[in-house]
Amino acid sequence: MSFLTAEWNNLAMINYEIDPKILEKYVPPGTELDLFEGKCFVSFIGFLFEDVKLLGIPIPFHRNFEEVNLRFYVRRFENGIWKRGAVFISEIVPKLAISLVANTLYNEHYRTLPMKNQLKMNENSREFIYQWKVNNNWNTIHLETKKEAIDIELNSEVEFITEHYYGFNKLSETKTIEYEVRHPRWQQYEVTKNVSNIDIEGVYGKEFAFIKDLKPSSVLLAIGSKISIEVKRKF
Repeated sequence: MSFLTAEWNNLAMINYEIDPKILEKYVPPGTELDLFEGKCFVSFIGFLFEDVKLLGIPIPFHRNFEEVNLRFYVRRFENGIWKRGAVFISEIVPKLAISLVANTLYNEHYRTLPMKNQLKMNENSREFIYQWKVNNNWNTIHLETKKEAIDIELNSEVEFITEHYYGFNKLSETKTIEYEVRHPRWQQYEVTKNVSNIDIEGVYGKEFAFIKDLKPSSVLLAIGSKISIEVKRKF
């Protein structure tokens, strides 16, 4: 049985190319940075975490909520194949119990903050808004898209960002937690406008404050799907 099942829906992703040296201390043992055409990316992602079940059991008052995370990409060579996955630097949710379970069992980096979201259906467009409150200020991921779904192009940067099916967490300087995330290939809504406003230093600290001066390499809205997170293992 899967450890957790849910839906990840309406994933708003803002991606930046950064110097890989910045991420070296976060790379879990046994993995290496996963690059696309020689480029190293971090992603700010806002999405809806819905219909959550833990070991098949719905958790009252914790089935539907927002999440915003900051992640980057690694890979691990094992049994003749590359396992491509994500490492989370920060994950924000509005439910304390979610933070406690994920941080305790999976060594994640969750924090609990006030959050809200808004989805708008316009005549010819869609809007996706995720907000979280830090130091009495609301931060916002706000994307406007075309209305119709389209496939994600093969061998594209968008495919690289969305096609990672493992999570890796650094447990110590010699130990890593690995878990598999299962979901079908996603479609996307083409983004036409990004009016996000994130106090990067206020939320993520001085280490990542430089990102505010960068132009996103890509901005996308993945429609999402049902997902499952499998039981962790250590190596």
